Amino acid sequence: MEDTTTMIKCKFEYHEVSLHLNLDLSIRILNLFFLTKSSVLGNEIASDEFTLLLTTQEYIRNSRDVELFACRWIPSSSPRALVFLCHGYGMECSGFMRECGIRLASAGYAVFGMDYEGHGRSKGARCYIKKFSNIVNDCYDYYTSISAKEEYRDKGRFLYGESMGGAVALLLHKKDPSFWNGAILVAPMCKISEKVKPHPVVINLLTRVEDIIPKWKIVPTKDVIDAAFKDPIKREEIRNNKLIYQEKPRLKTALEMLRTSMNLEDTLHEITLPFFVLHGEADIVTDPEISKALFERASTSDKTIKLYPGMWHGLTSGEPDANVDLVFADIINWLDVRTKYSASLTVTPIQNLSSNVEKVVDGHQEKSKRSQTSLLCGLNGGGGRRLVHRSSL
Repeated sequence: MEDTTTMIKCKFEYHEVSLHLNLDLSIRILNLFFLTKSSVLGNEIASDEFTLLLTTQEYIRNSRDVELFACRWIPSSSPRALVFLCHGYGMECSGFMRECGIRLASAGYAVFGMDYEGHGRSKGARCYIKKFSNIVNDCYDYYTSISAKEEYRDKGRFLYGESMGGAVALLLHKKDPSFWNGAILVAPMCKISEKVKPHPVVINLLTRVEDIIPKWKIVPTKDVIDAAFKDPIKREEIRNNKLIYQEKPRLKTALEMLRTSMNLEDTLHEITLPFFVLHGEADIVTDPEISKALFERASTSDKTIKLYPGMWHGLTSGEPDANVDLVFADIINWLDVRTKYSASLTVTPIQNLSSNVEKVVDGHQEKSKRSQTSLLCGLNGGGGRRLVHRSSL
């Protein structure tokens, strides 16, 4: 049985107040609050200046019996569409992508995320990718199970991928081309830049030993955090997030990412879904030329690219606030245009979908993994888009 206690988190100009209350009582209090004008921090605020979000965290079990962490941000009203997050290499959803979830949910979208096996709060060897297809299949199983729920069956389905998550999103599309209505790709990993592509001899040598020492952290790499995130304060916040993997890549992980990128590079012409690709022109982690190649080769007629002068790899989390606001405004506008008229969205019917995802319930293990729900009510800023100052890392 799920916990019936919830937490109200009220943020007013970045001041947070939390209350632990019965869920029904919480909703009644918030409904009463939003039906009236309230004096907050000495200012009278009208109810239409607030957004109420429901956030949930839970654990699920994949087809390989590995426990994975999942989270969601749901608007109080019926969502315009569903957005499924695909995070980058070494990253996670609950902290690093929290601001993304809140911003999109405050714009009216139901947002769902999960930590890949070995990433974030999920179980498994830290950042060890035995098969890249495992990540794709786990995301597909969980996200299609969400889409199959009665309340979401008629909603549009959009993928959102950052960096390596861009590759995950594109492979999800290729796995089931007609299922998804579009994708947002932020500095995607879908092609290896010629500047950093290993020599074929090196790849051959590493391939010979990958099954002997697959988990060895022997792949030399520069400090990605220093190279990806421009704002020094945000960079340190990210570095202090213990859920983010910051050690050297494991041998098999690096080879799986390399092979995945090279395969995508050879098949970019097979991309047929609408997409919006965004890239910082000063990105030295994934070359902007990668996004240009995707835009030029993809077969879809509904494709948009935007390059941001002077911006780095972490467009949504490592830039100064004004830049982050600009990027999210572009993302939300792209989504809004494609969901303005629900009749224009062709949603593939779900028939006899067999889920490979099992929810972990209380008492299933020695350490209880219960579903946690909270209500987040925020004072909108920046045209009703902004709820938090920074991701809670």
